Amino acid sequence: MRILIVLTYFQPHKSGLTVYAVRQARALVGLGHQVTVLTSQYDRSLPREEWDQGVRILRLPVAFRLSKGVIMPSMPVRAFQLIGESDVVNLHVPQVDAALVALIARLRKKPVVLTYHCDLKMPAGLINQLAGKAAHLANRVSANAADVIVHNTRDFAEHSLFLGDYLDKLSVIQPPIEVTLTDQDTLKAFQKRQKIEGDQCIVGMAARLAAEKGVEYLVDAMPAVLKAVPGTRVIFLGEYQHVFGEEAYMQKLLPMIEKLGDHWTFLGVVSEEEKAAFFKVCDVLVLPSINSTESFGMVQVEAMVSGTRVITTDLPGVRQPVQSTGMGQIVPVRDADALAKAIIDELTLQKGVEDAIFRKINEFYAPETVAKAYEDLYQELLSSNG
Repeated sequence: MRILIVLTYFQPHKSGLTVYAVRQARALVGLGHQVTVLTSQYDRSLPREEWDQGVRILRLPVAFRLSKGVIMPSMPVRAFQLIGESDVVNLHVPQVDAALVALIARLRKKPVVLTYHCDLKMPAGLINQLAGKAAHLANRVSANAADVIVHNTRDFAEHSLFLGDYLDKLSVIQPPIEVTLTDQDTLKAFQKRQKIEGDQCIVGMAARLAAEKGVEYLVDAMPAVLKAVPGTRVIFLGEYQHVFGEEAYMQKLLPMIEKLGDHWTFLGVVSEEEKAAFFKVCDVLVLPSINSTESFGMVQVEAMVSGTRVITTDLPGVRQPVQSTGMGQIVPVRDADALAKAIIDELTLQKGVEDAIFRKINEFYAPETVAKAYEDLYQELLSSNG
């Protein structure tokens, strides 16, 4: 099968959406399919074409940016050509180009699968709001043109102001999750570099430093946590400097974080091996997201696979991993006091987890399992389209 995956950003850009698409594309190649990714050359130093583990990546030049989106004038011509060479088109949204690509695919009589990641909430500012309206319109057009819309959970879809209108097209497929195995030597080296001592309790957070992630609620929770468990330390994994569109948020948080001193460490973007070690050393992982731009939170499952329990907020979709596994706690949104109480509970009670749960999580979220679900969906569409 010849599969065309289209999205605005792809690796090396890091976000939940791009990580999902990379794992999906590689796993589909592993099943024997030809996969082409059409995306933006958001950084001019990136090659226009390259291959990654059997996945063909084509990047189109960017004329200019519109908030977090990009404008690619060559998209219509290139998309028309590639859609003609493909059996099925898979769009990852939100993306401004999705509407045009979906309409071209319909014109060329090719099945369209829309993978919907999250609702879009734009920051203040005229340009951002205009970009948000454009993206929302593109989502509507592409959803209307799509044969099937994929999302991680029905929970999120039923509560989404957008997806709620398309439940008749909904197909639930879990996100692909994988964590690099780490050995004891790698783990000990990571602990030594980060100066993690035996009596320290590590609260982990893995995200971009962005307003929707609710980082300030973890910051506000820490004084109460430190009073109850003085040796506690937060390690924040992920991009935190020069995050596009989040500069003001960083400036707001920095003085608050600095007051925590050695009890807060920014780790930045790390290798997969270090990320695996990070999940292992965490006593608990926190996901305090505040709105529907977070629709699942794949880092939760990455932590669970590593044996680490999770505290997450009571958001549709986001609460599902903890509800289905029992590996953690769910707290109200924007509630630093409840978050502090849950962290203290997790750090002091040291709850265990059965091995059977690990095996079940690993099998269910494996990229190969997810790719097989997409393969079945694509084949069903091709069969029904004759």
